[in-house]
Amino acid sequence: MPSTDPRNANLACLLADTAAAHCARAAVALGNRVIADYRTLASRSARLAASFIRAGLEPGDRVALISQNLPAYIETLFAETSADEIAWLFYTSGTTGLPKGVMITHANLRAMAQCFVSDVEPIAPGDAILHPAPLSHGSGLYVIPHVALGAVHVVPESRGFDPQEIGALLDTWNRSLFFAAPTMVKRLVAAGVLHGARLERLKCIVYGGGPMYVEDCRSAYAALGPRLAQIYGQGETPMTITAMNRARLREALERDDAPRIASVGIAQTGIEVRIGGEDDAPLAQGEVGEVLVRGPTVMPGYWRNPEASAATLAHGWLHTGDIGAMDAEGFLTLKDRSKDVIISGGSNIYPREVEEALLKHPDVAEVAIIGRRHDEWGEEVVACVVARTPLGTDAARTALIASLDAVCLEHIARFKRPRDYVFLDALPKNNAGKVLKTELRARVSG
Repeated sequence: MPSTDPRNANLACLLADTAAAHCARAAVALGNRVIADYRTLASRSARLAASFIRAGLEPGDRVALISQNLPAYIETLFAETSADEIAWLFYTSGTTGLPKGVMITHANLRAMAQCFVSDVEPIAPGDAILHPAPLSHGSGLYVIPHVALGAVHVVPESRGFDPQEIGALLDTWNRSLFFAAPTMVKRLVAAGVLHGARLERLKCIVYGGGPMYVEDCRSAYAALGPRLAQIYGQGETPMTITAMNRARLREALERDDAPRIASVGIAQTGIEVRIGGEDDAPLAQGEVGEVLVRGPTVMPGYWRNPEASAATLAHGWLHTGDIGAMDAEGFLTLKDRSKDVIISGGSNIYPREVEEALLKHPDVAEVAIIGRRHDEWGEEVVACVVARTPLGTDAARTALIASLDAVCLEHIARFKRPRDYVFLDALPKNNAGKVLKTELRARVSG
């Protein structure tokens, strides 16, 4: 990585340094076609910054970028100001409420880039990063370390995720990597395109942004081999809380260590992670509480939302809203979002545990567990299930429910099993692939 001298922490310095060292190296491509080398990318970004100034923009002004994934998106990211200025207003997914504008500074992104190459995956000049996931979120954040180290950025012709296209792009782009939500990894494996693809040219798929269930991870490893790495982060600390690189994940999968596979890895370099209890007091290993984070990647706050900023950053820690536990070796396992925990009869039920159990059933393609109000118990567990084959008759539905109950009783405590099953054609998701449990709760309670 180039120097992290705070005087040069503006992201534009990263691009300028790379353009000086690798001026003729391919920087941006659309599909199989190179659009710009690093000299051209740096020049276009500098001219764009000058245009902003001529238009009267000043530090602190905002520029909205509304588009599909486009090569031009990348040059826009580098027309910015000083290190402590806001580089990006990153809007949260809003799965549990209105999205909030996360203020991410240049220094936050520099720290994120350092963590990527230290803890997730090394980058060499000439490597390729494909961008089938939205550049407005995780894929766009990973532009930063890949520009810093001279990789080529490949926007698919479709501007999105198409498994066939990903397989074809490997013919052109060697040492390829891309970021994907777990649902994308699952779709890629299910599409069957990997059998004929040149997997030796695929370096790594970094997944995150939602839970990767153990059974799905095993299936992905069977199809892809040791090409999977996992990260856990939030917009509030972009892509940077914990990580499980390829070697660690491969080791866990090869010894079939389900608890380790289900974890999200260990804290990334320079990041402190604590499991907090009452008043954020640290909890002992194995105890369940809120995941708290601090470090150089953590945001300064939410845009024009001082109340939410104060609550989320109370006591000097980022309160993630995620519930988890940490083992003796520092591996973090997420239980669920705090807002998704179901309290039934005074007992906490973590949806992910029930989802993991149900996904062991061969007829379950997808599942989401939610809570529904219950007059006696407070809440009851409801399973929203996407079956692999259509359930044409009531008898088929009844038989499947009985079979799902049996799987639950085999793997989890009786009181955690679903009290009702709702069968859907698909689970509602946002454009980042996250299941919209708020929408599911509205459907089930309506």
